[in-house]
Formats: sequence, structure tokens, C-alpha cells
Amino acid sequence: MIAPLLATTVFSASVVVAQVNSDSEADLDPADWTEKETGIPVTDKLTIEKCGTCHAPDDKGNLSRISWIRATPEGWSQAIKRMVKLNGLSISPQEARGVVKYLGTWHGLSPEEAKPVMYLTERRILDETIIPNEAVQHGCASCHAFAQPMSSRRSRREWGLLQNLHKALYSQADFQMSQPAEGHPEPEDSAEKPITRGEVALDWLSKEANLHSKTWTDWRPRIRAPKLAGTWVLSGKLRGQGRFVGEMTIAPAGNDFTTTTTLRSLETGQTMTRSGKGLVYAGYSWRGTSNGGTQPARPDAMTGTLRETMWFAPDQSSAEGRWYWGDYHEFGLDMTMTRVTGGPVLAAVAPLGVKTGAKATQLHIYGASLPADLSADDLDFGGGVTVRKVSVLSPSEAVATVDVSPDAIVGLHDVALNGTVLPKALPVYGTVDYMKVTPETALAHLGGIKYGKGYEQFEATAWSKGPDGKTGTDDDFPIMPVDVDWEMKEFPTVTYDNDIKYVGTLDASGFFTPNVEGPNPERRFSRNNYGEVWIVATAKTLKNKDGKPMSAQAYLVTTVPAYKRWDQPEVSQ
Repeated sequence: MIAPLLATTVFSASVVVAQVNSDSEADLDPADWTEKETGIPVTDKLTIEKCGTCHAPDDKGNLSRISWIRATPEGWSQAIKRMVKLNGLSISPQEARGVVKYLGTWHGLSPEEAKPVMYLTERRILDETIIPNEAVQHGCASCHAFAQPMSSRRSRREWGLLQNLHKALYSQADFQMSQPAEGHPEPEDSAEKPITRGEVALDWLSKEANLHSKTWTDWRPRIRAPKLAGTWVLSGKLRGQGRFVGEMTIAPAGNDFTTTTTLRSLETGQTMTRSGKGLVYAGYSWRGTSNGGTQPARPDAMTGTLRETMWFAPDQSSAEGRWYWGDYHEFGLDMTMTRVTGGPVLAAVAPLGVKTGAKATQLHIYGASLPADLSADDLDFGGGVTVRKVSVLSPSEAVATVDVSPDAIVGLHDVALNGTVLPKALPVYGTVDYMKVTPETALAHLGGIKYGKGYEQFEATAWSKGPDGKTGTDDDFPIMPVDVDWEMKEFPTVTYDNDIKYVGTLDASGFFTPNVEGPNPERRFSRNNYGEVWIVATAKTLKNKDGKPMSAQAYLVTTVPAYKRWDQPEVSQ
């Protein structure tokens, strides 16, 4: 899950935050407000050329509207597409890329601002944890993820103008924002207007997502050309296919980069090679593509083209993100990267999950530059885990034989090689307490005739209740994947709808393939093949406290295709 968004602060007396509460502006349209905040001058010639005709410059180098907004590369790309569609902007794809690269860097977000909303650009589906209250949720996140507005920073006037844009284009947005705000009392005087969701959202965004934040002011002078050339160790996980390790070699190519990547599956031992390219915005935000060179035999195969979205640490020593593909971006590798600088690098440990009391368990350690003379004294797996011997198979793999004390501390242990640490890499457990199916709530899309299908991959994982012995608390931790039997069961919503017959098929690996789109004459009322089902996993060997096979379930909605795609190829990156 994404960590809660940290509030930004106003840091300088020279930046006057616009609080439009005075009688003179309170009832005015935001378009009539006076911009009171200091803008960020636009210095790029191409951006001035393409944008300055409509966005008038001032004597300080500001372009109207643009200088009072900061956004992610995707946010600026959306703005350009909107200008093309609504205002007739003429711009080539190459010019659009140049403008987005400048604005995404010098009118972008700081690393600290971008990281909590990376899930939007990584195309992840998850429960958002950054929404501050119910009024803001209904006012800003009823139609799209809250990460969408939080992927930008604006002056108060610009937040007000953004609300105006939504009201003009989408009647539902006008309705949502004009409703009385949850959590605010109704006015005692019936003649007074209640506080609306839009007003609450405007106040919150003006303070917590303001144009001038301390993290941006700290980051702006630190922005530098990314120096990423070299070798990087990779560690990734793909739901349903397990974990991968490998290496990526990054080479400069003008202002961008080329990549050569080798990945090895820890489940099957199969290796694959990929080649690609990438570029970096704002000194930390990687956007790339790579290809495995062969036509995928299955929709979930990694041999085709992948999009890469990575967040690099400000010191450019490590990165994390997602490599994704699919018509709905439903397939994705959760990936971490660590730069190889000469010293040892740790990437992964396998197998996962060692039980207290286990003897002579062999743990494979994957990484880079592992010393040939690595000894048992050099490794530390935390309290209660004793390293008996070590065999170095190559500079990228070693095998440690360990004993686990019956009294070993239960939880996620670090793996340490002298001063190099791989945090929370080794689950140590006493018992398997329960099982989970992920994703717990899933969405698939019908398709295959005119539209692409949206698939779903389910996975069953064993969990420990952790040191407190209570299920569902913060110290619970995953142990290892579980071998299970899969089946679909009816989710009763409509009498006799028999969704399990129509929504699609579930194979022995937990891979769900949706049915085709369009009316189905075999269904009552010729309904489409949409529906809701339970995805149930039953363990083949794990037993619960009653001696019965452990089981868990997830909720799956299979819906119609996304008939409208919000994209314009002529200005896409």
C-alpha cells in the first residue's frame, strides 16, 4: 500500500499564499481572482514558442496558467492533448515530447511529492489511502483516482480554475462538488448556504497541494542530468509467476538511454533477455519501454513489449516501480533496481519462509559482486537464525545453510552481508495461520471480438498472525505462495443469473480469461456476459486448526470493455 501523503508547508515569507476569503473575492468566479502567488518562470524556447501564443508572458518570464502549475510528465502530457483537442494546438509528437520533458522536470514534482502517487503512472489498481476526508473523496475522487489531482501542485486560483473546467465539461462533477460537505454542520440560518464539497476540497488542496512546497524548493536546485550508465541488479515479482532476478545494463543515447536486461525466474530457472530505451524526468522519474523479441504465446507472457515506470532515489543509487503490459495494464512486474558500484549487492533470497526449529535449510542468496571468500561469519539473518556454512556459486549467487532456533523471533528478517542489508527479505514463521487470495477485489473486462480482453491473475499466499497472535493487525506478514486448487463460485446478486457459466474461465494456475463482449442470446434478456463471482482457493497440503484444508476467496467483477480510451496517438509519448 502507498504511504499516506505528507502535508506540504508554506516555507517563505516571500511566497504569499492566496486565501480568497475576503468579501471582495469570496463570491467571485476563480477566473476573476487576482493571482497572488509567485509564478515559476518558463525558460524553454520550445515551450514558449508552442504555448506562449495563448498563454501570455509577463515581464517576469511567467506564462499565464502554466507558471502556476506543477505536474507529473503524464499530467503535462494530458494538458497538451487537451490543448490539441479543444484549442487547436498544432504540435508534432517530437515537439510534444520536448515540451513534456521540460515541464515535467522544471515544472514537475519533487521526489517526495511524486512517490506517494506513483501508483497512478504505474497503472496499479489499489485502495487509496491518501484521501483526507469524505467531502474531498466525493468532491474529487468519485470519477477518478485521488492520485489524479495529487499528481499536480497549483496555486489556489489554479485549483479553482480546475474545478471550473470540471464543471464545464462534466455535469456529474458540478453535481458532486455542489453538494453539502460531509462532516460540516448545516447553517443555523436557513438563508445561509451550506459549505459544499467543492469549497472543502479547494481549501484542502490550496493548503496541502500548494504550488510552493518546501520539498520542491529543496529539490529544484538539486535537479541534475541523470547519470545512470552502468550495471543494475534487478529483483522483481509477477503475480502468478513468482520472483525474478537479473541485471540491467544502461547506456547513454544522446539525452536518453538504451537498456539491455537479463531476467531469471526463481521458480523455473528460465532466463530471458530484453532490450529497450528510456528517459528520465526531473532527475528521478524513469519512463521506458523494452521488448523480449518474440511474440507472446500467452497474454501474461513477458516476451513482448513492456512499459517501465520507475522512481529513482534522489542519489540515483536505487529505483522501484512497475513494468506493465496488457490492454488494461493488468499484468505487471513489481521491480526494484540497485546500482552495482563494486561492493556486494543483495537482491533476493529463496526460498521464502523458513520455519522456527528448521535444521540445515539451504537459502540461495542472489545479488552481484558477492565475494568469493564469503564466510558464515559475513552473513547475518537476524536473531535465532544461525549460518552453518556458505558456498559461493558465482558472483551473483551463494547458498547459505542455516539452522532456525525454535525460539527465533517471528517476523520479516533482514539479510545482511557485513554492511550491505536487504531489509525484510526473509520471513521466519512459527505456524501458517491463514491464507489470502490476491487481489482480494479484482476487475476483468469482456472482449475478444472488437475490443481487447482484460485478464486477471490470482495468487494464494500463506500468512502469519505475527508476534501479537491476532489476525488482521499490522504485524501480520506473508510467508510464501501456496499450491492450491482453484474454482469459481456464484456471488448471489440476481436470482438465477448463473454468472459462473458466462463470465469466463479460471485455469489451474488461477488465471482468469473473460468471455467475449456483446449480447448473449443464451442469457436471460440477452444480457452481456458480465457478472460477479467468488474466486476460491483451497490448499492442497496446508491444514487449518480443525484439520481441514485451508481456503480463501476473492471477489471478481467481470464487466464490459472500456469503450472509450482517453488518448491521442499523435501526441502520445
